[in-house]
Amino acid sequence: MISLHSFAIKASLHRSFPTSLRSTLSVSNSARSFIRLPSAGKRNLSVISASGRDSSMSSNNDSHGSSSKVAESFFRSVLGQMETVYLNRNPTPKSVLELVRSVDGEQLCYDHLAFRTFGVSGYGIDSLASFFLDYGYTPMDELKFPAKKLRALWFAPPDVSAIPGGSGVNGPLPRVFISELLVDQMSSQTQDVIRKYTQASPNGKKYAALSSALGTLTWEKPLSSEFEQLARESEYAAWTLVNGYALNHVTISVHRLRSHLNKIKKLNQFLEEKGLKLNSEGGVLKVSPDGGLLQSSTVADSISFKFSDGVTKYIPCSYIEFAERLVLPQYQNVPESEIRESHRRDGFEVGNADKIFESTFQEQLSRRAG
Repeated sequence: MISLHSFAIKASLHRSFPTSLRSTLSVSNSARSFIRLPSAGKRNLSVISASGRDSSMSSNNDSHGSSSKVAESFFRSVLGQMETVYLNRNPTPKSVLELVRSVDGEQLCYDHLAFRTFGVSGYGIDSLASFFLDYGYTPMDELKFPAKKLRALWFAPPDVSAIPGGSGVNGPLPRVFISELLVDQMSSQTQDVIRKYTQASPNGKKYAALSSALGTLTWEKPLSSEFEQLARESEYAAWTLVNGYALNHVTISVHRLRSHLNKIKKLNQFLEEKGLKLNSEGGVLKVSPDGGLLQSSTVADSISFKFSDGVTKYIPCSYIEFAERLVLPQYQNVPESEIRESHRRDGFEVGNADKIFESTFQEQLSRRAG
């Protein structure tokens, strides 16, 4: 049931989104022509330092002036509603947050939020990115996943102060990771299903953030046979068809924890001892080639979903991820008490993310059921 607070946000969103969700990225189905990054050049997408972020971010923040607090309050309210929908639908992330807080305290920081989209007719990355760009986020680097026919772009948050004592979406603003299915590379049958629903709701793409905050699809519910068709070819596609713009996962910033759980191996062990299943694809611990980014995740929850033909099935929903970012080599001599997020390994790693995607795949869900 949606609370009065939800209705208030919904009303605010209806008033604000048609103008604030103007797409600031060019719409393209080509992985090569999506966006020109001002400072990316031919950088290695696997290793990106925080110091490499575009300096325009700070000037962009300054330009907002006195209105920035109002914008931030609204922005965090929307993120809060996205988080509420996510936690209400997924008992495992909720349990994980409670378990970690029972040891570490109430203040937890999120490393990043992740979303999935269809790269067709403007429904892709830019449909959600526009909301974050409007609130000061900076586009960083593109990651490609040829085997899964996906690409992704991550966005760095503006440099704003966290709410004193704030946790989760009220703490330091997280990075944002948005992926999309390269629909044009799928079979004609799968393309037909995806286009059937996106074309029937041509303006739905403008309300991606609203859809995520309310926990609803911008297109009609599909037939169960269409879900199965997509699942046979791409479990990512099937997930997106029934979950839409819902938060795919939030990620706990492990190195920011205050207890002994601030090492990802100890956190993984703690969670497994509590009976939680972690994604084992490629090993429970996913490590970037440079050794600086360590990630793991739970297996996704399943929820009951009633399709438009009246068939009810359990479908994969969302999961929770964990990320530890190590101090970069050039900052190894900085005293521990002076280490900041900018001293740590930034960005994302294709190999890690490729395995994390499979947290919603049937092979991992079968392990959980077993």
